[in-house]
Amino acid sequence: MMELEQLYQQVIMDHARTRHGAGELADFDGESFQVNPTCGDEVRLRVKLAYDHEPRVAALGWVGQGCSISQASLSLMHDLTAGHTLAEVEDLGELFREMMHSRGDFPDEKADALEDASALVGVAKYPARVKCALLGWMALRGAIAQALAQPTEES
Repeated sequence: MMELEQLYQQVIMDHARTRHGAGELADFDGESFQVNPTCGDEVRLRVKLAYDHEPRVAALGWVGQGCSISQASLSLMHDLTAGHTLAEVEDLGELFREMMHSRGDFPDEKADALEDASALVGVAKYPARVKCALLGWMALRGAIAQALAQPTEES
C-alpha cells in the first residue's frame, strides 16, 4: 500500500508543478472566480463550449494560486474533462465530489472512472483539505452555468 500512496503523491506533485490547462483562455463562453476562504486558494476558470451533437467542453483554462492540492486538482480536472460532453462532466464532477466525501474509503471501480484524479483520494481523509481539491470543480460548474445562460448562435 505504501507504493501506491507514493505513486499518488508523485501524481499530485507532478500536476502541481506542470499545471495542465493553466493560462488565461481568451475566447470563452463562461467564467467563474472561486476562493477558499479557509486557506486563500483561488482560481479564475474560463470555459469554451462547443455545440456539435451535444454541448461539450471545447477548452478550459485557469489562473490561480494556492496549495499543491488545489493546483494539482485543477490540472487533473482539466485533463479529465476537456473534450467531454456537459453530461459527462457533470457525472465526473459528482463522482469526484463523492470521492472527496468518502473519508478515503472509495471503491476502486469508481476511482477508475476518475483516471489520474483518483490520486486525490487520500485528501478525503483530511476535511480541511477537501475544499482545496473541490475548488476547481466548483469553478468549472459555475463557468458552465454562466456559459449556458448566454445566448448562442444555435439558440
